Amino acid sequence: MTSREIREAFLHFFNQKGHQIVPSAPVVVKNDPTLMFTNAGMNQFKELFLGERVASYSRATDSQRCLRVSGKHNDLEEVGIDTYHHTLFEMLGNWSFGDYFKKEAIAWAWELLTEVYKLDVDRLYVTIFEGDEGDGLAKDMEAYDFWKAFIAEDRILLGNKKDNFWEMGDTGPCGPCSEIHYDMRPDAERAAVSGADLVNQDDPQVIEIWNLVFMQYNRLKSGALESLPAQHVDTGMGFERLVRAIQGKVSNYDTDVFQPLISFTSQRSGIPYGQNEQTDIAMRVLADHVRAVSFTIADGQLPSNNKAGYVIRRILRRAVRYAYTFLGFKEPFLNELVPILSQQFKGVFAVLSDQVDFVQKVVLEEELSFLRTLTTGIQRFESYDDTAKQIDGEFAFELFDTYGFPIDLTELLAREKNLTVDMAGFQAALNKQKERSRAATILDLSDWTVLQDDVQTEFVGYDTLSAQAQIVKYRKVTAKGKDQYQLILDVTPFYPEGGGQVGDVGTLVNTVTQEKINIVSTKKENALIVHFVDQLPASLEGDFVATVDAEKRTDSEANHSATHLLHAALREVLGTHVQQKGSLVSPDVLRFDIMHFSKVTDEEIKQVEDIVNAKIRANIALKEERNTPYQEAIASGVTALFGEKYGDYVRVITFDDDFSKELCGGTHVSATGKIGFFKIVSESAVAAGVRRIEAVTGRRSAGLIREQFEMVSSMKELLHNPKDFVQSLEKILDENSALKKEVQQAITDRSLALKTTLLDQVTPIGDVQYLAARVAIPHAEAVKGLAYALRDAVPNLFLVLATVIDDKPFLLVMIADELAKAKGWNAGAIIRELAKEVQGGGGGQPFFATAGGKDVSGIDRALERAREFVI
Repeated sequence: MTSREIREAFLHFFNQKGHQIVPSAPVVVKNDPTLMFTNAGMNQFKELFLGERVASYSRATDSQRCLRVSGKHNDLEEVGIDTYHHTLFEMLGNWSFGDYFKKEAIAWAWELLTEVYKLDVDRLYVTIFEGDEGDGLAKDMEAYDFWKAFIAEDRILLGNKKDNFWEMGDTGPCGPCSEIHYDMRPDAERAAVSGADLVNQDDPQVIEIWNLVFMQYNRLKSGALESLPAQHVDTGMGFERLVRAIQGKVSNYDTDVFQPLISFTSQRSGIPYGQNEQTDIAMRVLADHVRAVSFTIADGQLPSNNKAGYVIRRILRRAVRYAYTFLGFKEPFLNELVPILSQQFKGVFAVLSDQVDFVQKVVLEEELSFLRTLTTGIQRFESYDDTAKQIDGEFAFELFDTYGFPIDLTELLAREKNLTVDMAGFQAALNKQKERSRAATILDLSDWTVLQDDVQTEFVGYDTLSAQAQIVKYRKVTAKGKDQYQLILDVTPFYPEGGGQVGDVGTLVNTVTQEKINIVSTKKENALIVHFVDQLPASLEGDFVATVDAEKRTDSEANHSATHLLHAALREVLGTHVQQKGSLVSPDVLRFDIMHFSKVTDEEIKQVEDIVNAKIRANIALKEERNTPYQEAIASGVTALFGEKYGDYVRVITFDDDFSKELCGGTHVSATGKIGFFKIVSESAVAAGVRRIEAVTGRRSAGLIREQFEMVSSMKELLHNPKDFVQSLEKILDENSALKKEVQQAITDRSLALKTTLLDQVTPIGDVQYLAARVAIPHAEAVKGLAYALRDAVPNLFLVLATVIDDKPFLLVMIADELAKAKGWNAGAIIRELAKEVQGGGGGQPFFATAGGKDVSGIDRALERAREFVI
């Protein structure tokens, strides 16, 4: 069977068993502070397990794309090294939401594996939970008894809490599980050593392929377990491992899931696969990582230096490093794999094939950027003090952190120079960074204190800004050292952050005591609407009036409706390829990111503004359709966004059926006239193929126009109200430029005049002509010009110059080329030492280097130290 047939067979089997086939959720998780990426098939059903939302179906099946590169589930360092770990993988799953339980899950798993996939029964082993005294849990005899009907008892193995009690994270839904393992060793090896002895022993040929989780508990912050409102089944089968087992391959990478990517890499590099361990690892890394990077970008997460974006950038750069170091690719290559990957998943995950050009462009630009950084890092390494016996740990960390060097690459470069690396120093610097990162992102959530059971929040914020409510539950949350509290209400008019729109703020007032509590933010967590407050009400029981800040909501609504008009106008002006790639809608500003491969010109911006403002003046009434079946909405031509997870029923927002019709959960003006006036304030690049437009509306746009008018009036007044304001300003700028050139020339002339004076100060030290002097030249280029003039006039010159520029010290070291080579001196290494005296740093080439600093008083000490390098 091909991998496509294997996937289809799984979904068909469970669909025949009454399971609804649901689409894969995006890889990037929204509305869940405990997760950055989807790391298991159950993530998108979490609120169903917790009882926060009622499912519209009791059975489901899917193939979920998952990413495991951060947090508890992190397989990154094993990827490519072994044959069965991946960053991105597919998890085939079947789910029961309070319907069937262990008996059916076990029977159907056996039926699928042995009767549909025809796996060898003699190679199968299963495990059950052995119990845990700490949690007060007994051995799972129920699962044991069900398994006995299908498999010999000596193949039913006991597993500990680590292996057979599944938990999504430190808190959340969990339960005992039953794993299914498959022994893929040759018959001779199986005869010599029982597979039972190798289960869960990290044997690459005896691996877990399916995990049946019996979800019946919720792990609290305290560590205690509480029973879930209902018992559920949550299964996850590693698709890539299953394909390997069915196709009888030694490695996941030998299957048709990865071979198209590996074969192309082998062909382009000219290196055969399967003959060298190091190059094989590199090809596996590329084949795996391009999947993770491509799908995450397609799902809406661009590489960046923050959070999820940083993780993706790190994966991409890891792939580029392997391609550069071991496969000889000095030019971008990873992006060439994207179309091949897209073709593989066409008809499976359309999110990639629908955006293949965009994804390839982003990957290409990231590669180009990193290859430049990598080259700079290598040059930085080459300029390291070659008299050292060991590479300093801090310097190795700088290469890792700034230039993306893995420590093994630094060690490789060091060995070529017969140097070692201070690994203890590197690890210490790395640990410091991890601690800083952890401290900046740590989120400490207490368990919910429940005041009312089984109450689901009713959101009334589309129709009113005030509602009577009661507190259902609350908890304390600590982030970055600040304590806050989260409240869940039974009824709320507060819109939770989502779809780019910021969450509402407002007040909560006790109807009896009139105590007022400020709601400072509103967010969504799974299916919960969470209200953030800085303090709890004195009394948590009774009735409250929840009121949204009307002015801020109104401003947000104007900006949100304007983004819909902007989106439609951009597609009209630039083309239908334009897709939203992100947005921010706040009371103050709207920010809109689009997929577009060139700068939006001033003329195009003017056209877009004219279209949007025309729609505003037309005062088009909002047409809102709630609870529309998703497929019906899509069939009507509505705009949906990549990277969003839509439910079975959606909300459609329309401003003119022939102009703007989008799926949206945000709040909007009742008619476009309430937007007031729309003005774009900036257009810029965010990433490859992504442009960012910022704009203002309503009161903010009126304020901007007033501010700009007043500024122009003031400038005209300063210029004595000329008839042609622009021409007068251009004349002043031209005169200013000419004066600057004159000043620069005067500085240069003065610096060169110093040449004669400084030549008299040159001192011979052996065969070296030495000069260390302080000069009164407040311009770096002039100091450099003087240095080159002195070098041309004095052979074997060792020169150190110091000055003060903008109240900060500036140092320069220049060494004659022949002298530096003969003595083994390095100007870059010397300047780093001298810069310590002025609390600064710098670098450069072996013959020329500069540095800046903070402490002017250290200049004399730096000049005195310079002599130490010569004598």
